[in-house]
Amino acid sequence: MSDPAEVNNNNDLEKASVSDVQPPSYRVDSGREPNHGPTTEELPQSRWHRFVDTFRRDESQSVTPKGAIGADGKVYDPKNVALATANSPLQRNLKARHLQMIAIGGSIGTGLFIASGKALNTGGPASLVISFSLIGIMLYCTIQALGEMAVVFPVAGSFSAYSTRFLDPSWGFAMGWNYALQWLVVLPLEIIAASITINFWDEEQKYDHAIFVTVFLVVIISINMFGVKGYGEAEFVFAIIKIIAVIGYIVLGIILNVGGGPNEGYIGGKYWSNPGAFNNGFKGLCSVFVTAAFAFAGTELVGLAAAETANPRKALPTACKQVFWRITIFYIVCLTIVGLLIPYDDPRLLMSGSANSAASPFVISIKNAGIEVLPSIMNAVILIAVLSVGNSAIFGSSRTLAALAEQGQAPNWLRYVDRKGRPLTAIGIASALGFLAYVADSDAQGTVLEWLLALSGLSSIFTWGSICLAHIRFRAAWKHENRLVSDLPFQSQPGVIGSWIGFGFNCVVLVAQFWTGAWPVGYKQMSVDDQVRSFFLAYLAAPVILFFYFGHKVWTKTPWGVKISDIDLDSGRRDLNTKELVLEEQAERASWPRWKKVYKIFC
Repeated sequence: MSDPAEVNNNNDLEKASVSDVQPPSYRVDSGREPNHGPTTEELPQSRWHRFVDTFRRDESQSVTPKGAIGADGKVYDPKNVALATANSPLQRNLKARHLQMIAIGGSIGTGLFIASGKALNTGGPASLVISFSLIGIMLYCTIQALGEMAVVFPVAGSFSAYSTRFLDPSWGFAMGWNYALQWLVVLPLEIIAASITINFWDEEQKYDHAIFVTVFLVVIISINMFGVKGYGEAEFVFAIIKIIAVIGYIVLGIILNVGGGPNEGYIGGKYWSNPGAFNNGFKGLCSVFVTAAFAFAGTELVGLAAAETANPRKALPTACKQVFWRITIFYIVCLTIVGLLIPYDDPRLLMSGSANSAASPFVISIKNAGIEVLPSIMNAVILIAVLSVGNSAIFGSSRTLAALAEQGQAPNWLRYVDRKGRPLTAIGIASALGFLAYVADSDAQGTVLEWLLALSGLSSIFTWGSICLAHIRFRAAWKHENRLVSDLPFQSQPGVIGSWIGFGFNCVVLVAQFWTGAWPVGYKQMSVDDQVRSFFLAYLAAPVILFFYFGHKVWTKTPWGVKISDIDLDSGRRDLNTKELVLEEQAERASWPRWKKVYKIFC
């Protein structure tokens, strides 16, 4: 009988076969029907067995030849690496609507709803808007560059894969582990945040945080066990709730600002005059940059999800364009209204803990208006947003770990992908780190939160800078092979210039963060120990990345960078008849009314 692992999980029947099937035998002395020899027998498979069968490894979709990476891990074959990430057994179950919601509202969480309050206190309302606008411009250019590469190469673990292919294998290794660590630590951070958010209703803290940590862990892990489709559906619902809440807050904020609230009259721009638009001068402005980067973290998940999207050629461009609206409406407009409704010296903005929803400027502004029910509703939205980011954390870290294993840059057992397209061992590692959230009941809760945030805060800047630089190198290699830009199925709207702008902004943020980390606001009143601690809290990701980079370089002895002439533009590239597709799209656009042509520029 065949091994059950070889049975196709799409069949509802288990087939038991025998290799030497005999022809039918007829007995003359019998009045019964002919006695057939051993034949294929169909046995009904129970629902439990079908369920268990989905967890078996999907061996049929592994394309990386054994030994291609080398027995000792020191042989690097870029072509096999490219093929391994391009032909990953991850299932392409994400639809356009999932990708669009991930792009618009997928990672709106504590960065916007809570950490923006501390940023407002540090830099003032003008610094808040300026910093988020500059990071927004940089991120728009970055996501456009990512979209262009992801449509051509919709590969697993796209960020590290692009760095490995276009920049340097060691830098790809460092970026992959940097991104994986970022999301690995974000999961316990967000679960702790969610448990603390409950304190808004449980002011006397009658219930242990461990109760809520357990509930949130079970919910998040269960969602990810439904595979990429479960993640997509959950994010679709979460994003709709967050989008409705943010739009509702914007409308409410405008009404409150012009005097429509029950407690306060016309507010206008009085808080921009007293106490003022800026706090702590230029250093206050620079200090807000890293908060803005943390708030935008996760936007790049659109590119990571490309490997599991049914039609990235059609869905990705639309999703990347919609990042513009997310940046403009959900951050710039929203935070402008926050700055108009709350003075930066409001003492509630300084309440301890980056996860304390009572310090949320959204909740504070509604409380100031004297509206009874809405603060609880807003807090519930914050709770949903926090769980949403925790959900994205398992998705992002598990896919990156699986992709690193496909490239020979992580333990081979992390490559395990079951028949439902779930990277089970990687999901297990990500989920296990979530148990760090049980420190929520300890006295070290604040310290753990600070250091987890330190590991993840600056990671996004390195990821975004690498995406921009990889796009610049990709275009250079494309030009080197005398290929036309028009042959690309999707072109970044700001082009290579946009990638240079994005890369430059990332470098500026890294310099600004180094300055504000080493010499923070009020550093003259700090002890040397406090100053050193402040620096590592702000810049911990940098030495971690350098450790991974030089460690991999010394171990593998790979060349310093990939030459333009050696960049492989064919392995793993999705075959698209671009010229015919473009002609069809041009004919379709010609029939559109003018309003739709304008709309499609941005959407």
